[in-house]
Amino acid sequence: PIVVFATNRGITTVRGTEPNGIKAPHGIPIDVLDRMLIIPTLPYTVQEMISICQIRAKTEGLELSEDALRMLGAVGKKSSLRYAIQLMTPAKLVAETQGRDQILPEDISQVDD
Repeated sequence: PIVVFATNRGITTVRGTEPNGIKAPHGIPIDVLDRMLIIPTLPYTVQEMISICQIRAKTEGLELSEDALRMLGAVGKKSSLRYAIQLMTPAKLVAETQGRDQILPEDISQVDD
């Protein structure tokens, strides 16, 4: 079976060993940890976030200006990629109320407030 653990507990006490207080990485017993494949993950770069937003915009049929994409990348870096992607649809609605098909940075600013 495949089991995915996501943890950032560091070196901590393994649960169930309180009388002795055995410490291990992530609080996982050493014999279990020895059988695991550890895959480190890194945060997305701003350029990667911009690329992901471009793909999402294409999938949803949204047209974004280059400046709007850069702004979404900055918003993603500041908060999260999920939040940046969630701003795209409300920004589209703001652009449509302004009579435009293309999302501009001011549309993103307006929905980001």
